[in-house]
Amino acid sequence: MSNQNVLVTYSGHASFLVSESWKQVLAALQSQLPLRSIHWKSASRPNVKTIQELDLTFLPLDSLRDEHTSQVPVTLLEKPLLNLYIVTCEDNDLYRTAVKKQIKDWHYAISQRKNQDWLILHVVRSDIKTADRKFFNMKSSVLDKIKADFNMDKRDRCVQLSWTAGDCSPVIWADLVNKIKDGLLFALNSSVSQREEEVRRSESQRHMPGWNFCTFFESLASSFEGVKLFEDALQQYNELEVSFIQVLREKNMSWFGSLIQPVPMDDSMPLLSVSKKPYRDLILANSISVFDFRIYLLARQCALLNKMRRPSEICQKVTSFLGTFGRRLREATLPEYFIESWIFSSALSVIDQCDTWVPSTELDGIQLARFSASKGELLELAKTQLDLLGVKVGHLPPKPPFANTIVEETPTSHAEQPSKRSSTHRISKYEVILAIGDREAFYDLYCATSNRAIDMYVKAGRRKFALKLHGFLAALDIHRGRLANALTIFTSLPAHYAPHMWTSLESFMLSRAINTHAELERPQDREWIHTLLSFLRTYANDTSKELISEEGDEKYVTHLINALHTAASSLDSDLIHSDHPIMAVQVSGDTTCSDDEDLAFVNATISNRLPCDVAVGEVSVTLRGRDSAGLKFTTKMDKIPPGQSTVTLSCPTSSWGLYALESSEVIMSHLRFQWQHKSTATTTSKNDRISLVRVPRSLRALDVQIRQPQQTELGTTSRFLLVISTGQNVISRATIKATPPSGVQCNYSEAQLEAEGTGTLEVADDAIVLLDAPADSDIAISLPHSDASRYHTMKIGLSVTYNTQSSLDVIRTLQTSRVITVSLPIAVNVEDFFRGKRFDDYITLHYVRISSTELQGPTSLNGVKISGCRPTRPVITVTPEHPVNFLFSIESSNGPVVDPLNLVIKYRILRDEVEALIRQTVEAVLSSISGEKPQYCSVRRALVDKLISHLESNAEWVETYRATGEIVLPDSFDDGGDFRGPIRQALAQCRPETASPCPWREIKIPVDVPRMNIVTAAQITIQPSDIQSDHVPPIYAGQPISATLILQTSFHWAEKEGKQPSYKMRYDVEERVKDWLLCGRKRGDFVATNGGSFAVPLTLIALHHGEITLPKVDVRPLPVSTQGSMGSTVPSADTSQAHGAEKVLILPRGGRTTYIVGMGGEN
Repeated sequence: MSNQNVLVTYSGHASFLVSESWKQVLAALQSQLPLRSIHWKSASRPNVKTIQELDLTFLPLDSLRDEHTSQVPVTLLEKPLLNLYIVTCEDNDLYRTAVKKQIKDWHYAISQRKNQDWLILHVVRSDIKTADRKFFNMKSSVLDKIKADFNMDKRDRCVQLSWTAGDCSPVIWADLVNKIKDGLLFALNSSVSQREEEVRRSESQRHMPGWNFCTFFESLASSFEGVKLFEDALQQYNELEVSFIQVLREKNMSWFGSLIQPVPMDDSMPLLSVSKKPYRDLILANSISVFDFRIYLLARQCALLNKMRRPSEICQKVTSFLGTFGRRLREATLPEYFIESWIFSSALSVIDQCDTWVPSTELDGIQLARFSASKGELLELAKTQLDLLGVKVGHLPPKPPFANTIVEETPTSHAEQPSKRSSTHRISKYEVILAIGDREAFYDLYCATSNRAIDMYVKAGRRKFALKLHGFLAALDIHRGRLANALTIFTSLPAHYAPHMWTSLESFMLSRAINTHAELERPQDREWIHTLLSFLRTYANDTSKELISEEGDEKYVTHLINALHTAASSLDSDLIHSDHPIMAVQVSGDTTCSDDEDLAFVNATISNRLPCDVAVGEVSVTLRGRDSAGLKFTTKMDKIPPGQSTVTLSCPTSSWGLYALESSEVIMSHLRFQWQHKSTATTTSKNDRISLVRVPRSLRALDVQIRQPQQTELGTTSRFLLVISTGQNVISRATIKATPPSGVQCNYSEAQLEAEGTGTLEVADDAIVLLDAPADSDIAISLPHSDASRYHTMKIGLSVTYNTQSSLDVIRTLQTSRVITVSLPIAVNVEDFFRGKRFDDYITLHYVRISSTELQGPTSLNGVKISGCRPTRPVITVTPEHPVNFLFSIESSNGPVVDPLNLVIKYRILRDEVEALIRQTVEAVLSSISGEKPQYCSVRRALVDKLISHLESNAEWVETYRATGEIVLPDSFDDGGDFRGPIRQALAQCRPETASPCPWREIKIPVDVPRMNIVTAAQITIQPSDIQSDHVPPIYAGQPISATLILQTSFHWAEKEGKQPSYKMRYDVEERVKDWLLCGRKRGDFVATNGGSFAVPLTLIALHHGEITLPKVDVRPLPVSTQGSMGSTVPSADTSQAHGAEKVLILPRGGRTTYIVGMGGEN
């Protein structure tokens, strides 16, 4: 609206103002416009405002007319903000006599003007100055006098321009331009402050007659717009809108006319045009209607938003205005269809206006997306008006989705509505008039408007809004009888709605697809089933059911469920549908076990969220335990009623433990509804938490244990025992599969029964098949497996499928896992010692209780005598702190022992021993209590397991048991029956180490006797051979001692192949410089022969007294040349110190020492 520039007046001597020089100066000054980057800081505003560009208009002062007081304030820009006076005088006398008075008269006239600033410009010609004179270098005389005469305050309002014709350099004008900016800001600030004070003062008088907003708000808004402060101008209109709303609430409409006074073309004229009506005249006359006032206010706001380059905000503001004010207009008497035509025309006109103001090519990606989205909302609003018109005139059916946009007429009813319609005027929008009278024209206009909105939403990336409009077009196709097109759209749209959680729209589209499918009489195939299931999912999730307009909701869903069951029965293969919300299955509570057979029961709660029965065939749940062991509970059903119902499911199994609900399934013929119940790390909902189910252990059910065999021989095929306890079952056929860890394989074809008469085994390559096993029996099966030496313990999964004689058609299962120790239960350390023709094995054992230990050779071994060096004890208990050593002597008369020997150890582990003792004690206690024995068979296993569990949890009893054989039960033990006292008393008795009924295990460990080419016995003797050891004279420290080194060699333990008659050896006597001083040939070579001897004399000198061991002798063979090759080999050799245990007593050397002791006396 306000396009005028800021006014700046100029005055000066008349002769200069009409000269060519001034015209050139003025033209050069105007070339510096517009002014740029003007920073305005108002006292009423917290932030600095920046005026990017400001245009000025220079006018002679005398061209302005005199000010007159007006009742309607003009804008601040209708009066000049700055006044210039141009001085060209350079003579002091002339200034004093004439020019000063001219300036003074001008200054007096200007000072009378409010909110205007002034500036004196002294123009001098630079071409008549000296060459070294700089620009803006003020002439000391005239300029100084001007400043002294007129700069009354601190501001400097005098500036000099050193100018040459044709010179437009910005440097020359910089000082003047800055002075102009300062003067304009000073005037603007004072003007705005005064006008804002007037606005605040007059706003409180808005209830008085004659008050209108133009007097105050718009004058200030137009002023801000003129100086390019669009944000501040818009703020004034926003405050005016707030004031209007306040007046509306106070119902003080004295400065308005009626709500609306419709005139021809009101419904079709461009909404944002301010020239279509004399709005300002109507406002000043206080006769403008609310309708016209709101439109004018909106147009001014949008014009400012356009100058701020905010097209998307324009569309959003218009959309909000049309929606809210359209509802207000329904209170007035208007021509028929006026509101719909006005909103429709206004929305389209605003889009056209915005496209004219801001072409799409001027916007970046984000701005263009927002602009397109806003235009899409306006187009959708226009489409909504067509919905209203179509339903009213009968072009569209009065049902969803079209009927959802019908606005209730207020406050009168439909019966009274025709009387309110004005017959004086009619709507003028041609397209609307044509659409009302022509059905096909209406459809074309509806589709064109919808497609334009869809296109805008697609450009904006608002896909779900576009999809919603596609649904309207599909509904229109149904109404027009284009069923095939409608079905295609209806079946494709729900997949796009689902990610955005638009459940109601998705449900509506799917219901329309189902109905259209039925109208086309197409077959109910898999695609139809998927569509129906998708509809039922949305139906169950959408609690409002707003868009389901079918008569009889329950009847409609019942018909669909019956059709679904029929279609599922006609499928040729199963169709799986996961996580459907119409039903839910949850396990309630733990399971129970049958007393007569291996059968577990669990109760499940089934929730049917449909209002009708659902015909099904079977319901099942799957529980998942450790090591992926699964149990499937099933039951047969005919139907699931609405709401919640409880059913009991069963599973023929003997498995037990803690399980988690993994999945559930409901079968409807070939249609399978499945739900997964696994919990994830992000699960927070209470309904999604994992459900734990405890399956109790049946004491009479089938069970499988794994043990080590009683006899183990290293170097042969490894085995473990599968012990199958049949319990109450007479087994007809049982298939057992063991799953060892990676790298270990079971050889099922070599499995064997450990005892006869306990069933038969059937040979198979992938499992053990046990036939005809009696009840209440323990069947041990030996199963070979591959090497498992890299494991200390193995966790073996066990899967048993079996049927019993009482129910051959029922396949029962047992899935469990057991841990078995595969490493040696004892630790054995072996050391070898060669002594001539005798060989000693030094064996150390740890960790077990040992009955006997023997070193055995094969029966075919001759000339070898093996003897133990320790007297035999009945039982030896070995602990890590107290290992046991065994020494065996091997004498061979035929040289080296070729065949390996076997170390045979009979032992038992403490755990096995205690478990056997507990079983024996429990059996004895139960047998001693009166009553029938079968009564206690079911509790025997439970008692044993409970006792073992309590002993495992507390190890305080272990030391007492090792010492006395007593088993002191922890105080926490309680069997819950009458057995606690007798069992505790029986176990607490003292018993010998052999009292446990646990059988002794046997392990055979192969022991190889090593080969040795040369065995040397080294001995140092310190007395001649003819002197007895008990008559050796005393030896003193420092005394030389004659000694002899004797080396005896033997080839008895050498292999016959490669055996040589002699070897060259080297001996070295240890030098112990702290004990002995060694003299003689203490290092040298000699030739060793079988049974030969070599002697060397030595002299020893003891360096201190005490018992001192003799030095050791190191003997090693020298390399032997190998025939046929350039290399050599070193024969194996072992040296024993014959004098290793001997010590020599060294006496201290005797002597005399004289001490002089002073006894006191005179000095």
